[in-house]
Amino acid sequence: MWRSLKAMSLATPTAFEADPSLVWQFYHYRRVKALEASPNAAHRVLAKLSIPSVLKSIAPQAQSYHLITQNVDGLSTRAINALIPQTQPPSPSPSPETLPNPNSLIEMHGRLLDIQCTQCSYLQQNLLNPLTPSLGIAESQISNVNEAGSKPSEIPLDELPRCPECGALARPGVVWFEEIPWEMDRIDKLVEEADVCLVVGTSSTVYPAAGYAYEVYNRGGTVAVFNVEESRGDVYSSFVFYGPCDMELPRVLGVSGD
Repeated sequence: MWRSLKAMSLATPTAFEADPSLVWQFYHYRRVKALEASPNAAHRVLAKLSIPSVLKSIAPQAQSYHLITQNVDGLSTRAINALIPQTQPPSPSPSPETLPNPNSLIEMHGRLLDIQCTQCSYLQQNLLNPLTPSLGIAESQISNVNEAGSKPSEIPLDELPRCPECGALARPGVVWFEEIPWEMDRIDKLVEEADVCLVVGTSSTVYPAAGYAYEVYNRGGTVAVFNVEESRGDVYSSFVFYGPCDMELPRVLGVSGD
């Protein structure tokens, strides 16, 4: 729920076409929350697995590692970037075995902090908060959680985010329901070749991602589920670890979440 409205009813192309003002207000709220958040220990552990030397220390025979995330908040990207030496250039030059592989992350549902043009090919990150003054004003005018569904809050189209290249209406850079996730061909190949699958913090209800653990398990692979409670995907698992993922992942994998 977002205030009095169901979030799933706003996360569609149909909803955006019908009321771009309301949908942009919903995504403005989500952007603010994402910008306020920081990666936790679970994000950091999964990021560290993209470092070849760390991966080899817990899985000596591993040939590769990929993090396929449904999250759009950008926290996994920030966790990986935090592992990259900040000095330019680092001295002495670190071995590739000690650096994270940025290509290991696939954000299949897009990125919340990107804006995407509805007309041209423009797609770029934008960290402005708010993206437009009108979005900030509309947010400040809603004081009661029940107001969003009834209180007039129409923002004119020309005051919503626009494409900086062609001037057309922009939309959030996420994959909505009714749309195809990113990099599906690559993901399908990785899942087909995987012999170990970690399922972390998901209800296993949104497809196609909800079917990946089953594919690996059905092929004889090992599946480990990390979650705070039971989920539909537990039946297709070799191991299940219940508890906060930021505590269970470091404990089970033996990788520090610091």
